[in-house]
Amino acid sequence: MKLLRKACILIMTAAVVLSSGCSLESKYDCEFFAMDTVMTINAYGSKSESAVKAAQNEINRLDKLLSVQKENSEIFKLNQSKKMTVSEDTLTLITRSKELYTLTDGAFDISCEPLIREWGFYSGLENKVPSQKAIETALEGVGAEHIKIKDSTVTLDDNTSLDLGGIAKGYASHKAAEILKENGVTSALMSLGGNVRAVGSKPDGESWSVAVTDPDDNSKSIGTLKISDKAVVTSGGYQRYFEENGQTYHHIIDTKTGYPADSGLKSVTIVSDDDALADALSTALFVMGLEKSGKFYSENSSLFGAVFITDKGEIYVTDNLKDSFMSEQGFEVISI
Repeated sequence: MKLLRKACILIMTAAVVLSSGCSLESKYDCEFFAMDTVMTINAYGSKSESAVKAAQNEINRLDKLLSVQKENSEIFKLNQSKKMTVSEDTLTLITRSKELYTLTDGAFDISCEPLIREWGFYSGLENKVPSQKAIETALEGVGAEHIKIKDSTVTLDDNTSLDLGGIAKGYASHKAAEILKENGVTSALMSLGGNVRAVGSKPDGESWSVAVTDPDDNSKSIGTLKISDKAVVTSGGYQRYFEENGQTYHHIIDTKTGYPADSGLKSVTIVSDDDALADALSTALFVMGLEKSGKFYSENSSLFGAVFITDKGEIYVTDNLKDSFMSEQGFEVISI
């Protein structure tokens, strides 16, 4: 499926800057398709139009560089050749991904490509439950130990292929936010699929409100987060899945088993100053499950906050988000 939708609108909105008078502040909204999802950028500032266009160009550039399916991308070429001198962006992401593999004890693993391919979760492939032999073969090349880095050259073992889909959008939102700020934008909200990035606060100084999707009904929210200048990333089995013989199989693969993660969670939402970290942890903590995630949080609480929704519909929120998360449904607080 390929959606080619693009709409950019320049709107002039009145913003009160001083009690003695007003000035007009430019708002620019843009919607486009990149990284296999629809993205939107809403920005305020005198240079908002040029800033948003520059941010969009950066996201498109990274998409062409990091895509696992575009034949001219570095990741596609690396997966084919198994050894390649890569660009600074690609090197940064692969290096960071190896670090996050260690931090999460393998729950975040970019060597998942052969498994995702076996399950048919790429565009143009048919979803299917792989044979046990196919899974075992794919698992032979899974793990960060199969990825070697020397200077700017990355070498993969023969059975290893990479997919940066679990971190690329976070990296892209970080780069885009930097561009917006460099161009004088102090208030913006970006939505990159399941990734949201706030630049500063709303123009009136209030926090941005970001809805946490109800995994049982995507048209509804189960709560709201109040944020300023942070990334919010959600991963859930409801985002991409198929059914076979009455069983549902989602796209978040546990690379220790080769099967979709069966962790007792429906979704994980991460809030962090670090976009790429938030992206990676939303996947990793979904794989870990609630108990292991709670322990991980107690050891790394300065890095992120999280909202967990279990298979039973229960909501758990880390204590550093208890004052910024609101829900009509009750929730439990996870403390350090």
